Amino acid sequence: MFAKAKAAGTRPRKPLGPQPMSEEAVQPAVTNRHVARGLGTTVLARLGAVVEIVTQPLYVLMFGLAGFGLYAVLWAAINLIENIFDLGMTSAMQRTVPQSATDAEAAAALRTALLFGVGPCLVVAALIAIFAADLAPWLNVAEKDRALVTPAIQIFVWALPLWAFVEIATSALRARMVFGAEIRLRIVWEQVMRVVFAVLFFALGFGLEGLFIAHLCSLAVTAILSVRLLRRYYSFGDLLRGGRGSEVERNTFWAGLSVLPSNIITRLFGDAPALILNLMLPGASGAAAAGLFTIARKLSSVVQLVRIAFAYVVAPLAASAERGGREQVADIYAYATRLISAIALPMAAVLAAGSSSLLSLFGAQAHVAQGAVIILLLARAAEAVLGISLPVLQVVAAFRHQLTASLLGVLVAVGAGWLFVDHVDALTGVTLAMSIGLVVMAGIPMLQLAIGEGLHPFDHQFPMVALRGLAITIVAGALALLVSRLPDPVALPLIIAIAVGAIWLSVRFGLPYADRASLGKTGRRLRLIGPDVRVAEAGDPA
Repeated sequence: MFAKAKAAGTRPRKPLGPQPMSEEAVQPAVTNRHVARGLGTTVLARLGAVVEIVTQPLYVLMFGLAGFGLYAVLWAAINLIENIFDLGMTSAMQRTVPQSATDAEAAAALRTALLFGVGPCLVVAALIAIFAADLAPWLNVAEKDRALVTPAIQIFVWALPLWAFVEIATSALRARMVFGAEIRLRIVWEQVMRVVFAVLFFALGFGLEGLFIAHLCSLAVTAILSVRLLRRYYSFGDLLRGGRGSEVERNTFWAGLSVLPSNIITRLFGDAPALILNLMLPGASGAAAAGLFTIARKLSSVVQLVRIAFAYVVAPLAASAERGGREQVADIYAYATRLISAIALPMAAVLAAGSSSLLSLFGAQAHVAQGAVIILLLARAAEAVLGISLPVLQVVAAFRHQLTASLLGVLVAVGAGWLFVDHVDALTGVTLAMSIGLVVMAGIPMLQLAIGEGLHPFDHQFPMVALRGLAITIVAGALALLVSRLPDPVALPLIIAIAVGAIWLSVRFGLPYADRASLGKTGRRLRLIGPDVRVAEAGDPA
């Protein structure tokens, strides 16, 4: 039963099967400890984004900035199309699976998500493959890569259904409160194997085409292994039965459609700028600009990782906590905001101050993107602090309330872009417009929760957390700025050390004792709390 599954991603004590869950079972209260326990493994699962930061300089070295830019544009297009045609099914399961009363209902939600999430992506992939020659001229690439565009589209478009399946499968695991099961998939198979395949195909003389094939190979392996994990936590017997429009199937379908506009707009902020830059600038300049934006976005994704990890954990926990009363939701909402502030603010400040040294990893051409990197890091920090309200809103508020922030965020971004693009270079203008819209989109759900639901994260403990964290952030940022003047090989490890140290200081001296105690063994191991501290739920390691 999923309620008995360990949150750390291990196998549940009893295999899931067609036996119904006890509807009379008392649901345990959802506490800060549940958030902390799921957070560590989810952060590890999302470290694939960090692996990408390490591998991207290698891709730039092997395929050139323009070649990497073409790859970045096509992958951005795949992500954007997937978020449209998965019909919101990845988010839908975060709402319906935790509230399922039986294994059969959970399987029905997964079946609905697979049918309406992967099916449309298969159809769209086939259509794009057929009309690849008509779509290719829209992309701006280096002249030497022009002949590759059509076959690249025909090959790479099949990443669309594979990616949809992987996204839905891993979302299904998180919905079962199995937060750590993505670690091997996301890091070892999806990211590390992609690099291995890319280097292998490059050595065999495949050129840039080998990078597209390598990406497909890593996704195919990840999809196959996802099935094995799903068998642990869902009854495949129930998965293959049904499909007759049960209540949970209808709820899953409509929940997906309700969050679809918000999901599309969120993805627009991540991937559309690379496509816009590619369309704005001709030839190799368009491909290079897309590559530079992708580099800047990936560097800022270290901060974004914090928000995403909390969002993944808080969404299903908030859905479960809703059954126990709004007080539980308010507690985990405030706790998550305090912890995010303590981590994201010093991290963003140090990385922004040391951005010149970080960009040296990508070659001399990448320094053009320093302004974009700083803008994105600061925007991602603000989004991290404000943005945890969105997953809470998605599970406790009416569906119609979820569109407001998305629509206003887009309008603000478009308006800002209209103002900025003629006055600054294209890369900086597009990045700045996107960042302003991103912060607006993150802040509005917080206002909606406060006004409409009476929920806000700024309890009596937050001001002291914010003040102490801000002081540490300013000192650490200034120190990183001084260190960045050193030669890059010396500055890089020092900047990373400053970032780690600043986060530790912010958590240790900024957070209340109870928040640090909720981190359990991890908190004791990192000396954030005393060795004798135990918490009520300490049966599992953090």
